[in-house]
Amino acid sequence: MIIPCIDLQNSKVVQLVQGREKALEGAPPLEMLSRFNAFPEIQVIDLDAAMGKGENNAIVELLASRARCRVGGGVRTAQRARELVACGAHKVIVGTAAFHRPTLESIAEAVTPARIMVAIDTKGGRIAVKGWTEGLDKKAEDVLNELEPFCSGFLATYVDKEGMMQGTDLDWFRRLRAATSHDITAAGGITTLDDIRALTGMRIDCALGMAIYTGRLDLTELARLNNA
Repeated sequence: MIIPCIDLQNSKVVQLVQGREKALEGAPPLEMLSRFNAFPEIQVIDLDAAMGKGENNAIVELLASRARCRVGGGVRTAQRARELVACGAHKVIVGTAAFHRPTLESIAEAVTPARIMVAIDTKGGRIAVKGWTEGLDKKAEDVLNELEPFCSGFLATYVDKEGMMQGTDLDWFRRLRAATSHDITAAGGITTLDDIRALTGMRIDCALGMAIYTGRLDLTELARLNNA
């Protein structure tokens, strides 16, 4: 499955390079959603909430009322997870908090593991947390099994290439696929149809951002591929 991304910052749709530098702004949120109407699911990330600079709940709720959305950004507590589910999120993406067991357990209890995706962002071979500003001495493929009871899938971002339009690390995704039977969604550097075909051939979904917003990948062609 191909999943277009809507990243929100200051009520606007943006694309960042490696989570820091704003590369571009998209159309208003509802207009972007309408462009993605051929896709069965959308990924929405509230960057302000992730960075502790407020939230965009009203926009998230509006988007989730019109499309099936998986939503992440600042999910550090069970209350925040419940808040996003109340906004209409189909699934909630948990990042840094997933690596603090008591917090992850409380989130899973609050919204059920079926609604949770754990983000296993990786930079320099190690899991990156706190907005990719800190690293853990852990590899993603080594922690999947212990996280499985608390989620229904993983969002795996290859941070080293995120937003850079330089391709991704297919070997890394192969290792992840071999390590878990849970659903995996790949992100970070996915640039070509060949990347997408290789990942879907591994039974890995693709979350696409920069390649769509820059026009590198055509939405009509992606929708056709998604329905093949």
